[in-house]
Amino acid sequence: MPPVFSPAELAPMDVAGRVPRLLELLDAAGCDALLVTKAENVRYLTGFSGSAGMLLVSPAGSLLVTDGRYREQAGEQVASAGVECELVVDAAKGQLDALASAAQRHGRLGLEATSVTWSLQQRLASSFDRSELVATRGLVERLRAVKDAGEAARIEAACDVADVAIAQVKSMLAEGCTEAQFATELEAEMRRRGSSGASFETIVASGPNGAKPHARPTERVVGRGELVVVDFGATVDGYRSDMTRTLCVGAPEGELARLVEAVFAAQRAGLRAVAAGVTGGAVDEACRTSLVEAGYGDAFLHSTGHGVGLEIHESPAVAKDSADILGPGTVVTVEPGAYLAGFGGARIEDTVLVGSSVARPLTKSTKDYTL
Repeated sequence: MPPVFSPAELAPMDVAGRVPRLLELLDAAGCDALLVTKAENVRYLTGFSGSAGMLLVSPAGSLLVTDGRYREQAGEQVASAGVECELVVDAAKGQLDALASAAQRHGRLGLEATSVTWSLQQRLASSFDRSELVATRGLVERLRAVKDAGEAARIEAACDVADVAIAQVKSMLAEGCTEAQFATELEAEMRRRGSSGASFETIVASGPNGAKPHARPTERVVGRGELVVVDFGATVDGYRSDMTRTLCVGAPEGELARLVEAVFAAQRAGLRAVAAGVTGGAVDEACRTSLVEAGYGDAFLHSTGHGVGLEIHESPAVAKDSADILGPGTVVTVEPGAYLAGFGGARIEDTVLVGSSVARPLTKSTKDYTL
């Protein structure tokens, strides 16, 4: 079974252009160089996708350190990305010594405050005794929020994989499967279609379990006439997709029908609100107002959405009072939901690419919920 995309057809990413843009942010952040320790940020700046590595970025050049497990991989990926970067492969002490030697020419060394543990900070303070350590927040994430054409193509490919997968397996719900069986088959189908793995732990929540926004799949058998919340995503070349569909074996009745229709209306309102220049808070308000008017304001238990990319949750925030601006090239989710404890829930979600004039949903699966 062939994948739904060809990697060769995906637009290239401008990885080599990212470090120069990061360097322009350092002075305003109060540092002369930055030690990048968050794995996703290291990957974004170098193309290296290993689980262990640190990157020193400075006007004098970049230094990537990792251990022997990644000797070949690191060299190959950095070269493939076209990034100019010195590479040191050594044990932990050798890595710190190499970083300290390179950092000693810089008086102010920035650390990524949200990804440095207390233990690592103490080791860095001991090793970098000639540098002033400066806490920074969100420098690389600010760049990551705006996707280039290659990143957008990978997210869209991941969305396409998920779209095809759900279309192939959703009939299982009418065959008396359990939540866990459905989640397993959906994830397997995404892999068959080209995903390197689920972008997060798949949620399949039927009946009363649907009232738990992040319910884990159980051995509960999906019943007729009840809502089933399916939240899932694929991963292509490190980039993730995110989609939720609420389904029903047969037609929902009474309160369940009103609930799912209210969520559909709220999601449509949120999608209409997405545009370049608006805040994440404005999109959240559009969804929230719709659900309040439908009588389900208190049943909306989470924010409307989030950015998507190398991480399933990243900037910008689409949440109440969020001042994050949705600029061209940002990719966000719109996922209002309503949840009634002990009864059921509904959530509808699309991943959306913000353009200069219009916003385009990257998830295209039907929202018809009756199976």
